[in-house]
Amino acid sequence: MSQGLLQLRKKGQPPRADGAAKAAFLPTTREEMQARGWDQLDILIVSGDAYVDHPAFGPVLIARFLEGRGYKVGFIAQPDWTGPADIGRMGAPRLFVGISAGNLDSMLNKLTAQKKTRDKDQYSPGGATNMRPNRATIVYANLCRQAFPGTPVVLGGIEASLRRIAHYDYWSDQVRRSMLLDAKADLLVFGMGERPAWEIARRLDAGEPVSALSDIRGTAHVKKNRKEWEPLLADASRFTTDGKLLVLPSYEEVTASKEAFARMSRAFQYETNPHNGRPMLQAHGDQAVFFNRPAEPLTEQEMDGLYDLPFQRKAHPRYDAPIPAFETVKHSIVTMRGCFGGCTFCSITEHEGRIIQSRSEASVLREVRALSRMDDFRGTITDLGGPTANMYKMTCKDEKTENACRRLSCVHPGICENLVTDHDPLVDLMRKVRSAEGVKKVYIASGVRYDLAERSPTFIRELAQHHTGGQLSVAPEHSSDKVLDKMKKPAIRSYERFAQAFCQASEEAGKEQYLIPYFITGHPGSTLGDTVELALYLKENRMRPRQVQDFIPTPMAVATTMYYTGIDPLSMEPVYTATDLREKRMMKALIFYWDEQHWPLAREALRQAGRRDLIGRGPNCLVPDEHGAPMPRTGFGAPRGRVPQGPRKPGGPPRRNGR
Repeated sequence: MSQGLLQLRKKGQPPRADGAAKAAFLPTTREEMQARGWDQLDILIVSGDAYVDHPAFGPVLIARFLEGRGYKVGFIAQPDWTGPADIGRMGAPRLFVGISAGNLDSMLNKLTAQKKTRDKDQYSPGGATNMRPNRATIVYANLCRQAFPGTPVVLGGIEASLRRIAHYDYWSDQVRRSMLLDAKADLLVFGMGERPAWEIARRLDAGEPVSALSDIRGTAHVKKNRKEWEPLLADASRFTTDGKLLVLPSYEEVTASKEAFARMSRAFQYETNPHNGRPMLQAHGDQAVFFNRPAEPLTEQEMDGLYDLPFQRKAHPRYDAPIPAFETVKHSIVTMRGCFGGCTFCSITEHEGRIIQSRSEASVLREVRALSRMDDFRGTITDLGGPTANMYKMTCKDEKTENACRRLSCVHPGICENLVTDHDPLVDLMRKVRSAEGVKKVYIASGVRYDLAERSPTFIRELAQHHTGGQLSVAPEHSSDKVLDKMKKPAIRSYERFAQAFCQASEEAGKEQYLIPYFITGHPGSTLGDTVELALYLKENRMRPRQVQDFIPTPMAVATTMYYTGIDPLSMEPVYTATDLREKRMMKALIFYWDEQHWPLAREALRQAGRRDLIGRGPNCLVPDEHGAPMPRTGFGAPRGRVPQGPRKPGGPPRRNGR
């Protein structure tokens, strides 16, 4: 066990709160079980995150959901992974143990794009590192099999969901098998897990063996030998009404051939719509992983029920240090889930689904009242949104069209004519939330989809006048149409139109406000030359971004396939990708053209790109030469009405969901 973990255990073991305070949380020890009069749990949930009883923490959301259906649910957060004793401290559950690495993939949580260890774990007390193992889902599953022989083991959460097929792992630079096989679990729940988890619990409770749970939507299971899965290839008609079972290229094929990997990625992308997605099968040697169709999205009533569950909205009383991720979200409100944007660098669509699932106004306002009763609430709601701020209640205008649609994005290459982009429900909600008793300010900190926002001048006016605290984060990502097309993001002209409208709305409101733009460097399709053009665009428009994301190839994303294979899986055409870590650092240095510490790498990048003309003291140069005077503070003139970068200080809200 790490020294940091030992120290936290020593601090956390003595009771620091009375029994009533702890009883409001899910039980985490045998003593807490016994205080409820329980001899055995029905379900145990194991998480790689600290225990924060808040709906923004996925494993806790599932645990509370199951508890709300009458099951005795226990929760173990960040167990000692050096042996099975800690994970087994409450005994074997009667039905199953559910395992999640937490709100982030454990490798992404630990390592940066440069493959360096992060100095803080946002989901651990005090930001302590080494509180969870690498590939935590696999490690926890192995420990649970040791601690609870014969108890069904069910994987869930974003790590398992996005590693459910053969996938490229950036940090080991290899193609890995489905995580279900490496964890040797009974089932894997992919996507948002409420429906599958409940069906698993109900059927096990009814006496079915876990081996019989092979038809639950939103789950995957292993066919252990060829006799189990080869007959399915010839007799697929029983699985879907159209008689088609999608057979993905095998693990052996995608390991041997990058073209096969790209074909796998392309085929998978078209099966994310729960209304027409097909079951899939992928062979791994003599075994195969079978994927049922995605689970149906939640209705508004079901979404409301989730957020009405008895969350304490606090960290467990045993923690002496704050959990940084909780400090960010504890006074925020989620209004919806899902995203139909389909950005290739983001996996929200693959995990949460592209169908927007929204809460009712009444549900949101009930949560506002619950927030207002918190001891540390001072009247400010830090975010009202979700994966995307302004997709609330947006849907396809025709149910039959939506059920049959196989588009990967509703907004790229253009906004679909069948998409209802009405912002009125969101504007009404914003007005009611900020008028609620005890609320002084409501901010929109989630990413604003500006190609949708520019369709609603009313939304932009409300945003500028009432919901921006001087700075608004927006993610244009790049200036090159070619690169943005590979990202499946709107052209920079859309961002400029939004910026113009936001600037005018801020002026009309009598407020000095700024856009804080986010950019990605090193994305597939982007060369050093493209990054030079981006740097010139930034200088021309007097932008000095403080937060630049170095592209990280996360499991299952389309852009990750581009990175690994050099092929765009959607077109099967070659695409350039910077894979050398130094080249990626040079790209990032160009975006920080104004920062002296980045000048040496920026000069190297400009020389390599054949743009020595941009090194010097002229007004159009990006960086001075090695012996030149400091760069002039003025650059190209900013176009009239353009929103400048804003205050020259670091910080700002963190990006949500990788967007």
